[in-house]
Amino acid sequence: MGCAAVTRAHQRDDNRPEWTGGLRASPGSAGPAGCRKRSGGYLYVMTDVVDSDELLRRIQRARAWAEREEETWKARSDDLRRGDPGGSRDADVRGQAYEAVRKVLDEILTPGVHAVDG
Repeated sequence: MGCAAVTRAHQRDDNRPEWTGGLRASPGSAGPAGCRKRSGGYLYVMTDVVDSDELLRRIQRARAWAEREEETWKARSDDLRRGDPGGSRDADVRGQAYEAVRKVLDEILTPGVHAVDG
């Protein structure tokens, strides 16, 4: 389920878990690697409210990461082309997937600037 000790913070009136409610981690939990804690001791989760500047920074980081992964997988595909055609094809597909993610994030960051693929 991702970060450790995550509990449902909100319940519906009939006491069933509500997935659209906020998820919070126990303040004393360490959590797995990659789960950052904020000042209150709770882990960052998707339901945290962030301002537009933070959201923009997160999208820009995600776009930069997708671009690096795209380049890595396309280079790996080129390296494998002669010796391992199957591995090259797999690496190329992964590169294309990261390219698609990057293009979506580009469109979010700068709407309407990119050519429409036909």
